[in-house]
Amino acid sequence: MHISAISAIWFAPLVLPVCIWVAWNDLRYMKIPNKAVVTLAVIFVAIGIVVLPIDVFAWRLVHLVVVLLAGMVLNAVGLIGAGDAKFAAAAAPFIAIGDLQLVLMLLAGTMIAGYAVHRIAKHTALRRLAPHWESWTREGKYPMGLSLGGAMAAYIVLGALYGA
Repeated sequence: MHISAISAIWFAPLVLPVCIWVAWNDLRYMKIPNKAVVTLAVIFVAIGIVVLPIDVFAWRLVHLVVVLLAGMVLNAVGLIGAGDAKFAAAAAPFIAIGDLQLVLMLLAGTMIAGYAVHRIAKHTALRRLAPHWESWTREGKYPMGLSLGGAMAAYIVLGALYGA
């Protein structure tokens, strides 16, 4: 992995709760709160400036802008939700560009697993554990925060364990 283990270890205690918050909120309300997105961005700026070389830190901020612009286009054409686009943009600076293929595989895996588990739970007695979640009743919609948060959490944990 290209992410440094030290940076991932510093990021993990603050990023993982935000990933859980995003997944939970998207399951419950089908919305990713702007506060979660801003919190994630602030975590990167506050910790990244300390644990990353300044040139790496600056280029990682460019990731945020590029992913935000791409997300705005994808949202405008109806492919993803606005919250999903904003969360992806806030998560982008944490990702080392050399790990992009790994992150895309993690995202694909969390999308497949998340979708399967969500749909199984929706149509079984498991639904009674959280009967009022909005994600159960939105036909044709999937709470992508579950997969985005899961992929981000997995990447940070893997980075802490196996990073450079």
